[in-house]
Amino acid sequence: MSGSQLWAVDVYGRGFSLWAAGGRWRRVADLLLELKRVTGSQHCCWGIGCDHQVYLHVYPSQVPIRHQEKTYENQRWNPVDGYTDTLLPTDRWQWTDESGLNPQPLHSFVLPSANWEWEGDWYVDDESCGRESSETGGWEYAVDFPATFTKEKKWNSCVRRRRWLRYRRYKALGSWAKVPLDRARPPPEPFTDISCGGWDMSDSPEKHIYLWAVSQQGKLWFRTGIRQQNPEGTCWEPIQVPQEVAQVSAGPKDLLWVVLWDGQLLARTGINKDCPKGSSWELVQPPNQKGAVHVAVGLTVVWAVTKDNKVWFRRGVNSHNPTGSGWISIGGEMLMLSMGPNDQVWGVGSDDRTVYFRHGVTATEVTGRSWVAVSAQLDGSASTNHSSVFAGEVTTPSQGSVLGCDDTDIPKPRVPKITSDSFISALVSDRSAPSDSSVLSPSSLSDGSETPWSNVDLEEMKGSVPSSTRSSVATYPIELQHNTVVQEELPPWAWVTGGGCDISSSSHVDLFNISDPGPLSPSITPALSALDTDTRTRGAQRERDASVEKSVRVTRGCMCWWRDWTPHQWEDVSVTLEQVTGAGAQTGDVLYLYYTHDQEKKYVYAVIKEVTALVPVFRDSLYTMAVYTPERTKQRCPILLATPSQQDFNTWLSLLNESCCASRGLGEHPSKQAMWAVTCKGDVMVHEPSPSLEAPAQYLPCEHMFWRQVPAHLLCVESNSLGVVWGIAHDHTAWVYTGGSRGPSAQGNENLNQAISDVRSVYIYENQRWNPMTGYTDKGLPTDRYMWSDASGLRECTKDNTRPPSPQWTWVSDWAVDFGVPGGTDKEGWQYAADFPVTFHGYKTIKDFVRRRRWARKCKISLTGPWQKVPPIALTDVTVLPCLAQCSLEQVPVWAISEKGDVLCRLGVTTNNPSGNSWLHVGTDQPFKSICIGGGHQVWAIARDGAVFYRGSVSAHNPAGECWYHIPSPPKQTLRQVSVGRTSVYAVDENSNLWYRQGLTPSYPQGSAWELISSNVCKVSVGPLDQVWIIADKVPGYPSESSGTVCHRLGVKPMQPKGLSWDFGIGGRWEHLSVRGNSIEAQRVAPRSPMPSRTQSQVNGNAVGC
Repeated sequence: MSGSQLWAVDVYGRGFSLWAAGGRWRRVADLLLELKRVTGSQHCCWGIGCDHQVYLHVYPSQVPIRHQEKTYENQRWNPVDGYTDTLLPTDRWQWTDESGLNPQPLHSFVLPSANWEWEGDWYVDDESCGRESSETGGWEYAVDFPATFTKEKKWNSCVRRRRWLRYRRYKALGSWAKVPLDRARPPPEPFTDISCGGWDMSDSPEKHIYLWAVSQQGKLWFRTGIRQQNPEGTCWEPIQVPQEVAQVSAGPKDLLWVVLWDGQLLARTGINKDCPKGSSWELVQPPNQKGAVHVAVGLTVVWAVTKDNKVWFRRGVNSHNPTGSGWISIGGEMLMLSMGPNDQVWGVGSDDRTVYFRHGVTATEVTGRSWVAVSAQLDGSASTNHSSVFAGEVTTPSQGSVLGCDDTDIPKPRVPKITSDSFISALVSDRSAPSDSSVLSPSSLSDGSETPWSNVDLEEMKGSVPSSTRSSVATYPIELQHNTVVQEELPPWAWVTGGGCDISSSSHVDLFNISDPGPLSPSITPALSALDTDTRTRGAQRERDASVEKSVRVTRGCMCWWRDWTPHQWEDVSVTLEQVTGAGAQTGDVLYLYYTHDQEKKYVYAVIKEVTALVPVFRDSLYTMAVYTPERTKQRCPILLATPSQQDFNTWLSLLNESCCASRGLGEHPSKQAMWAVTCKGDVMVHEPSPSLEAPAQYLPCEHMFWRQVPAHLLCVESNSLGVVWGIAHDHTAWVYTGGSRGPSAQGNENLNQAISDVRSVYIYENQRWNPMTGYTDKGLPTDRYMWSDASGLRECTKDNTRPPSPQWTWVSDWAVDFGVPGGTDKEGWQYAADFPVTFHGYKTIKDFVRRRRWARKCKISLTGPWQKVPPIALTDVTVLPCLAQCSLEQVPVWAISEKGDVLCRLGVTTNNPSGNSWLHVGTDQPFKSICIGGGHQVWAIARDGAVFYRGSVSAHNPAGECWYHIPSPPKQTLRQVSVGRTSVYAVDENSNLWYRQGLTPSYPQGSAWELISSNVCKVSVGPLDQVWIIADKVPGYPSESSGTVCHRLGVKPMQPKGLSWDFGIGGRWEHLSVRGNSIEAQRVAPRSPMPSRTQSQVNGNAVGC
């Protein structure tokens, strides 16, 4: 940072520099030089003078800038004179360049400008061929022109050449020098703006600077040939622009923006190290209707100022997307802005003409927090020593006689407000104004007594010491030796450039008076300057303070992205999450993916508010998340992002989840009306329903539903609208969700989170076929399934390549034969069948030609979450009474089925005690496998053999009921799951068919018959409003989609409970769904009655409640 300089120009054309490490504004040595614009880098600074000429200031360095000039002397041999300067007419010239195509005699080399000087005379380069040879005089020999030259002279060497060198040195280091006009070219039009950049475009040690300029006629020019050994460059080249340009700004890399005369903006595309001038323009609309007047470009950011002096920030700017995606307003009013090497922002205030710095800008907080005034003073202030004796009232701590000063009559300096191009005359007249505009000196406060100044707030201290207190304080004569500093007032600034001022967020900089790490307001020290500028900055203070209300936060990282077109493969991408925080943020967060395809920079993006789900998956040994949007859900092709490490995966998943929830205004915990779902991996997902979800007139499409993850890994979850949520883990442990608790037991999130663990088994199958020679072997037919496979036989699963369901799971056992397979096994665990695939049995017959056995291995997961364990009975199914949110129940009925098939009723369940107190056993004749309770306390259950039962006489006063009624099953079908709503009963059979129970009435709740509704159903969930949701097996038109898709039944009404059609939503291996907590009804518009309306108390003479 020692070489970091800030350059500024005041409205009088005087140039000043300021070191970033601190100090004072120092005026340029050339007092006659007047500048209009400056642009800086870390090596030099360019400027435009009032004479419209370009000036260059190269920073002093211990390494001189030397440029090598070279030319070649050519000769040909003849038999008479040997090697002479006489060449053939077809030969090259006597003095040429290395190629021989351009003549270069020694006298043709001249200094490009007066800023250079020669270092010695021409001399022969004796090492042009890479080795020393003083005997040859530097000659190289060849057969003819052109050919390969060597040091050795041969019998057929008819031509020779040698290289002459001369160095010139740049002598104008540390001073402003005029850049000469191009030789043999007409001078370009007078320049009005200038900007340099591009030095970080290449990774080479030699940094190239690319200079851009704007002429008075609105043309854009590019300076070629600028490099470290030639800082002045070679020539100006015009760049085609569709309209007239007013201002240009170039970033340190490949970003270039211009402002047009009409206030619109253009972004240059195609800029790279091989094509620094770019290829085309893209139009960018200004932030508001008034149009842009200034633009500032950094590494990956773009700031703009409109004609009303408002400051704007461009979102989504990157080398892959140079135009960005949208504007957001930043507080403060500025005249112009300038970017530093690491995207730090400098500016000139529009009202007070003070240089400001954007405080808090980091790689993450790209917009910073507030504007801070640069507190440096002008260099060359007069300082005199004074020794005086005064009788002051000394207190502890001493404030001197300043405490008694009355500043109400102190004249304030007048700073003109400049709003047009005719400000020079106003400033000149103000510069020669009477003494009322001069800086207040200490002598004006007291008659003849010199008083030391201290940095205190005069308005706050005035009157703080009462007269009675002052009179009781002893006075002492004190002799003080001090300096009285007469400080020159800071001039009104017109331009500033921070391109060469490298300030990082961790650097200690003394340029700013920052006392509060929170939201900062501009402040200027010392107290004299603060006193003078208090009035002129107070009006603009509110605008600058508003800048902390909105900011952009950027998080960058590297991930792998699955490219779902040919060639289908993982691509390394740069990921950027751009978040807008603060009041009034209209545009949500955006996730950008930047990649390179066929050497072309491209990008894709997803608006976070449009993301519908973030589902963890495991693919190709990578920690992967599937990012769903409505369009991607329709296409059944989510965005797949992966990380190699679990830590990065958890960080990004948590960050994206927080961003998605914040963009929708969702709290930390799900509401009581939430819909719950479980994926095949055990991840628990929730959706916050809206009234439009079940609106008969216009349903919310399923692909627009937002699902977020809740910390847990379960097999199934059931809930109701009172906030009672029960779940069952894979090891059949019951859990109760406590995150939505509102009772006295909820003391805070720190007490809600508990350790959660789950154990599940992973199964693979060993398959064998019998042959007459060797019996059962692992040599199958070509058409057979894999000899090690999953249950379907379609996917190969061996002991070595089978992994836990997700990276969060860890193995806790080894592979072992599972003897608990449905259908039974023999003593070695084998099941037999006639062929693949048919029904297997546990004994061998003469017709059994294939066999299989199941291997199991246990894995475990451990995490924390707002769940409470309900010991000690292991469960396989659970159901909670669905009800409306307005209902008040003393106890919430909860029924369950144990691992042994017993039916249980939980007692003591309330909203404050969702886990209840004890289990009540309900007698049955056989083990059950599915149970559900409806809104009217009707309990339906399915036995393990498929028999259907209805529990009679269940009520709030008789929670266990009295007896079971057998209900006939559908013809030739075996039911496996049942779900009961307010007045509807649905069931799913073993063949994935969905059945509806007809004829249900309050007097006959068992119904009369089953009606087939649909096939392709895995599970069904009926809500308290009789809404029907299912987990579908397949999606029509997408045969490759994995089983398990969330699906909504449309057209369900009180008079049409069976609905009309299905709406398919998010899918891909979702296993469970519960909508029994969603009791949000859409508002119905009642038709206007011709009769006069009655009040609530007039209905049947009593108030009607819900």
